[in-house]
Amino acid sequence: MTSEVEVVVGRIGRAHGIKGQVAIDLRTDEPARRFVPGASLGLDDGGELEVETVSWHRGRLLLTFAGVPDRTAVEALRGRLLSTRVPVDEQPSEPEEFFDRQLVGMAVLDHAGQGRGIVKEVLHLPAQDVLLVELHSGGEAMVPFVSALVPEVDVDARTVTLADVGGLLEAQ
Repeated sequence: MTSEVEVVVGRIGRAHGIKGQVAIDLRTDEPARRFVPGASLGLDDGGELEVETVSWHRGRLLLTFAGVPDRTAVEALRGRLLSTRVPVDEQPSEPEEFFDRQLVGMAVLDHAGQGRGIVKEVLHLPAQDVLLVELHSGGEAMVPFVSALVPEVDVDARTVTLADVGGLLEAQ
């Protein structure tokens, strides 16, 4: 039996209309995999919601939940995080993509293969994703997660190797 891990997949946003539809602020790159009718999603207080309907409107994911019949009921849920349980060994749909949980904790190697730090967090900023690296020398550095700066990610070895770019690992 495969062990599972809980991952945050979204945050409940604003109500849409009066019939219980709500916009979801996505925290996953694979919404079609996570948000399907009948899916059970955990709430950040330990509760659970069942997805009833799924639709898209102007690029935003809209859901309704079983037992949440109207705008007033859904507004009470605004801001709550939604999570789901997934197999630990689940892989992203695309070969050159990585789940945050795969990257966090990886050793960060410089271009010469020397350990320089650990990936502490993956930040999803408007321009691009950024690796927040906790440096062995103290402090933190932010490394844009683009192939020109992070040419190699070895999931099996749990390492990310950086390009030879001066100042890339200077503490912020």
